[in-house]
Amino acid sequence: MDREKVKEPGSSRRNVRNVPRVGSHSSGKTAARSTRSAQRVRERATELRRAVRTLRDADPVIAAIIARVGPCRLEMRSEGTHFGAVLRAIIYQQLSGKAAATIHGRVAAIYGGRVPSPAAVLATADSELRSAGLSRQKLDYLRSLAGHCSDGSIPLARLSRLPDDEIIERLTEVRGVGRWTAQMFLMSRLGRLDVLPDLDLGIQRGLQIAYALPAMPKPVEVLRMGEHWRPYRSVASWYMWRVADGDVAL
Repeated sequence: MDREKVKEPGSSRRNVRNVPRVGSHSSGKTAARSTRSAQRVRERATELRRAVRTLRDADPVIAAIIARVGPCRLEMRSEGTHFGAVLRAIIYQQLSGKAAATIHGRVAAIYGGRVPSPAAVLATADSELRSAGLSRQKLDYLRSLAGHCSDGSIPLARLSRLPDDEIIERLTEVRGVGRWTAQMFLMSRLGRLDVLPDLDLGIQRGLQIAYALPAMPKPVEVLRMGEHWRPYRSVASWYMWRVADGDVAL
């Protein structure tokens, strides 16, 4: 049937006033997304300021570091997908930033420059992914990630609503994804503010310098020392990284 010839009941012509302008719905959706994004940015900034105040009151050592470094600039990578974020983390493991970026770009090029879906990765031939520069081991890791996402072991749609420990448990079921990678996902992708990467050498080095320890603390000691930073251990970790990187003289 010709849709243009269908008349509204009780009317001899189309009601032009009720016909939306072309693109108006799309523009409205874009504006709504922009508004939500701006709101999240404001809420994030408010929460970081609250975290800094709390840490400053709880720990004089952190307070001294904050005074020298300034506001926390712990960023979230909200673009792309959760799957794409873990895929990127796997590709970047044990590679220089430049080499990893090149391989990551080649993998994306296989899928038209976009981050692939789990199903797309599973459907791609090994030879094609290997031609992007992936080692056999990392190819196995990406297959494992895609498989866990496809069968629901990693529930991508509701991952951000799960508690930290459950997210770590599910992600570390993937070959090639360890506790540290899962913690980085929590901090940089989901913006969780109470994560303490106890295995991170930068955190350990920062604690050694900041607290004048004779040696870098073991992971269990890192957790013990960071207990009084709750519920903002991610923010304290960011300041420890600044210390380890030499951004502050103590």
